[in-house]
Amino acid sequence: MAEQTPEFYFNPWDPEFRANPYPYYGALSAGLPRLLALGPMNMAMVGRYADVVAILRDHERFSSVGPPPPPDQYQGPFAGSRNMLGADPPDHTRLRRLVSRDFTPRRIRELEPRIREIAALALDKAEGNGQLDIMADLADILPVMVIAQMLGVPAERYEMFKDWSDRVIAGGNTLPGQPPPQEQIDALEAVAAYFTEEIEKRRRHPGPDLVSALVAAHDEAEALTAPDLLNFVVLLLLAGNETTTNLIGNGMLALGRHPEQLEALRANPELMPRAIEEMLRYDGPVQSTARFPHQPVEIAGVEVPAGSIVFAILAAANRDPAQFKDPERFDITRTPNDHVAFGEGIHFCIGAPLARLEGAIAIGATLQRFPNLRLKNPDAKLSYRGSYFLRGLASLPMVNG
Repeated sequence: MAEQTPEFYFNPWDPEFRANPYPYYGALSAGLPRLLALGPMNMAMVGRYADVVAILRDHERFSSVGPPPPPDQYQGPFAGSRNMLGADPPDHTRLRRLVSRDFTPRRIRELEPRIREIAALALDKAEGNGQLDIMADLADILPVMVIAQMLGVPAERYEMFKDWSDRVIAGGNTLPGQPPPQEQIDALEAVAAYFTEEIEKRRRHPGPDLVSALVAAHDEAEALTAPDLLNFVVLLLLAGNETTTNLIGNGMLALGRHPEQLEALRANPELMPRAIEEMLRYDGPVQSTARFPHQPVEIAGVEVPAGSIVFAILAAANRDPAQFKDPERFDITRTPNDHVAFGEGIHFCIGAPLARLEGAIAIGATLQRFPNLRLKNPDAKLSYRGSYFLRGLASLPMVNG
């Protein structure tokens, strides 16, 4: 999947590319889509803001339903299942409606005290230890505990949930055509077994949580098949924590590398909403999303064959100079800031308000608790985990002083 020319390189399986893909995006955000081929698979890389937005808004020509997996590919307990990310209307509409009640503004406001409590407890522990790793001490903890509460499962088991989540996401580094790594399979089997038991508990003793609501939809209206139900719960666990974890980590890294912006935010906490939007634009938690044209399509005059994978590179679009003035500059006062970090169209992230709130609380509490916060070693080479698509830091040591 790599093509290397003087102006263009794209290889999400290259660890160096994954660690910092931004220098390679200029050719995408300033030019036409690039067509690549990996064996029989055709791919189109799209990075211009206008093209990315047009693709994400056109679900009729650019489907979210990918090709069926090969018969010999591992599917385990999820065989034949669907979730919101891989569905088009009317299935997508129905599936999204099932969880929309748990992501209303009122429901998000109800979670705010608990989010603040989790952040405070995590920072208490870090302060007591005398050191702070943004990932291990905060970003890896808060989002998974919040989504666990929404799902109605024990938040204190967050380390187990996070381990499963990280191993599943890391499977995205597998080269096309290769079998999934055993660690990913083991994690999928473990999370499926756990939630199969939780689903049965909700069937016997329903509660106010999201799993109970999905079980009721399955039992009352056959809105979900059994594999769909399991897939849905696992998606919520993964999507509900990995993206926010990366928002907090990437956002704190941007502040650490731009101390004048950190001090401006500390001096003016009312800038936090705009700062969160700039963090999402500058180094968002999701680099790219995929679409699948089932008929030949044209993107900015480039013919893309049916059956291709179209990668809409959100992170490239968010640094398109045609849309953003001085796009390589991290500016927490930037306005307007119509980034596409949460997608666009019918698949716009349903959890965006929750992610914004968690990010604002976590980062705000950290800056308040540690008044002289800075990167421990600004020149240290950073380690990234996950996949290119959900790219996040493995560690981010900071010191107060």
